[in-house]
Amino acid sequence: MSNDKDEDLSMWDEALDEQAEAKTAGAKTVELEELTEEESPITGEEKRKLDTILDIPVTISMEVGRSHISIRNLLQLNQGSVVELDRVAGESLDVMVNGTLIAHGEVVVVNDKFGIRLTDVISQVERIKKLK
Repeated sequence: MSNDKDEDLSMWDEALDEQAEAKTAGAKTVELEELTEEESPITGEEKRKLDTILDIPVTISMEVGRSHISIRNLLQLNQGSVVELDRVAGESLDVMVNGTLIAHGEVVVVNDKFGIRLTDVISQVERIKKLK
């Protein structure tokens, strides 16, 4: 079973690498410095606190769009009904974690499975402003 997961992950990696190469053709490569523990030391107490929250489960969802309809119209929905959303085709999806917008992305398909490539991650400052 884990072998299948490893194969799936390697296929995702290959597909994402191919797409990244296609998008970055002609782009400049920038050398970044490696972060070392000396530059940002973490004490044993901080590491313990961080380890405590790393295993907390969160719900991540991708939102294609929204629509407001009356209960009358909701009750009339049946198989084949179409609900108009507030977004246009090709617009990026919202990536939500526990109902909070954290990023925007685009849908990708690899081996008949959907995924999402993040195109814009919302900064912590912007997320905090939206909470107020």
